[in-house]
Amino acid sequence: MFSGQITMSNIYMIAGFLLSMYACVSNDIIQTLGTFLSANKKTPFYYLWAFSVAVLAITIVTGWIVNDGDMSFGLLTRIPVTEEYSFIYLLPPIILILLTRWGIPVATTFLVLSVFSVSDASVIWMMLTKSVLGYVIAFIAAIIIYNIIGRPLERYFYYTQKRSGDTKIPKWWMVAKWFSTAFIWSQWLVQDSAKLFVYLPRKASVSELLFVLICFTIFLGILTYQRGGDIQKIVKMKTNVQDPRSATIIDVIYALLLLYFINLNNVPMSTTWVFIGLLAGREIALYQRLRFESPKKMYKHILKDLSKVTIGLFVSIIVVVLLTQYNVIINYFISLFGN
Repeated sequence: MFSGQITMSNIYMIAGFLLSMYACVSNDIIQTLGTFLSANKKTPFYYLWAFSVAVLAITIVTGWIVNDGDMSFGLLTRIPVTEEYSFIYLLPPIILILLTRWGIPVATTFLVLSVFSVSDASVIWMMLTKSVLGYVIAFIAAIIIYNIIGRPLERYFYYTQKRSGDTKIPKWWMVAKWFSTAFIWSQWLVQDSAKLFVYLPRKASVSELLFVLICFTIFLGILTYQRGGDIQKIVKMKTNVQDPRSATIIDVIYALLLLYFINLNNVPMSTTWVFIGLLAGREIALYQRLRFESPKKMYKHILKDLSKVTIGLFVSIIVVVLLTQYNVIINYFISLFGN
């Protein structure tokens, strides 16, 4: 990881990776392990921790082997390699951590990777366009799918859950939930690997691979112990998501959407927008088919989530502009006060 003498650039690089990993995983936990943690609220956290680490290790090691040391699955080919790191590169994940603590889901990919794409503005706009498109496609797909399965499945899940709680749910549904979590967790790791490993060398050595796995293990332990943190409230407010059967269906649909976008092109995207779009379309379809809650409450949740990701996007854009135009802004103020 270090070549020769340790420099401040090396320190900023490692610090950036650690901050980005913690910030991105904790912000995006609502779309990866969120329904898993909600559906397994009675399961000791260390079982959930071990499971999430096992899936992560298999996914990252497989990518590292198949892609000849590249842990980003080729999603960084459009992002220029950074030769010299400074404190500026630490600001995106630091801001991301603060927004996560306020429960605001952010376009993490856009925020983190944009500072690396200053020399090519087209990449920034491609990431932004793909992210917003992801929301629209997920929203429409969820409305169609849940209009079909809402009455025969979700209605049955809802009323059996209310009558009997978790005790009467067949065990095979719990097994299916764990498998669907492995599916979505691995797909997220593939799609979002770019923002996780952009701070590290594009060709990782064995020692760098082990470093990544150890750091991830520690951070996942913290997140599973906290059951996702404050941002997890976005999942908990949705209709019947704590039922492992409903959560399994959400995971499968979401994972298939990510698989589609992974194969669409190698432009990184914000998976947060895809997940929020999926939840919004699901809530509208379930209201139309089942009327579980009042329309006022349903639209309030949807608009609240959309406003949060929109605020997060605007904050991301402002941060990106400030970071990418940092020298221009500083020179402007110097010339302004100098005169």
